[in-house]
Amino acid sequence: VRFFGNVEIIRLCNVMKLRCALCITAAFVWVVPHMAAQGSTGIVISQVYGGGGNSGATLRNDFIELFNRGNQPITVTGWSVQYAAATGVSWNPTLLSGVIQPGQYYLIQEAQGTGGSVSLPTPDLSDNINLSAIEGKIALVSNATVLSGAAPSGSQIVDFVGYGSANAAEGSPVAALTNTTAASRQSGGCTDTNNNRADFNVGSPAPRNSHSALNLCSPPPAPAPTINSISPGTPTASGSN
Repeated sequence: VRFFGNVEIIRLCNVMKLRCALCITAAFVWVVPHMAAQGSTGIVISQVYGGGGNSGATLRNDFIELFNRGNQPITVTGWSVQYAAATGVSWNPTLLSGVIQPGQYYLIQEAQGTGGSVSLPTPDLSDNINLSAIEGKIALVSNATVLSGAAPSGSQIVDFVGYGSANAAEGSPVAALTNTTAASRQSGGCTDTNNNRADFNVGSPAPRNSHSALNLCSPPPAPAPTINSISPGTPTASGSN
């Protein structure tokens, strides 16, 4: 057992206080909302636009676009896309149906404004959620259960996009949008580093539906070779063989 003088005891206490303060600070930073998609289905949110029908907008409707960046068709019947305000805790769902093929887009038409002059391409699904043109949160969910809370989590969340001053996102939110700009996932939807700010560009909306040209992110795996028959050649002999 080692005994310490008063000066040593004070010095040790100060060191321990510093360590405790660092631990408390680290714990505080850790709880900042940071979303990460848990699913590995290949379906992602590829484009978000909330300025439909607003002042200066060309398109009449808001929309959410999905994309299959994988190599297998995915059935989305029973899934949902859900929207909440940038700092909101209440979520509005749109129920999905159908199958999205590899490299295929899926267009979800949402609320129509009073302005605009151009309709969206024929949507694969229509609903009436009014997306914010500037900031908000959108989750792709593998069931129809309505989310709750500012930063919901769980394996049911397949993809998540925050934009503007959203208080939850994968990595950092996409920059704020406007009545004439959309958030579009890079490489036609193929880029996915789980960081919204890095994965999306902000530019003019360009909605795509299931009839748009396919965009295969990687070639499908080559089929394994099979042997159908073996035909030996004619044997020959020469010399002493």
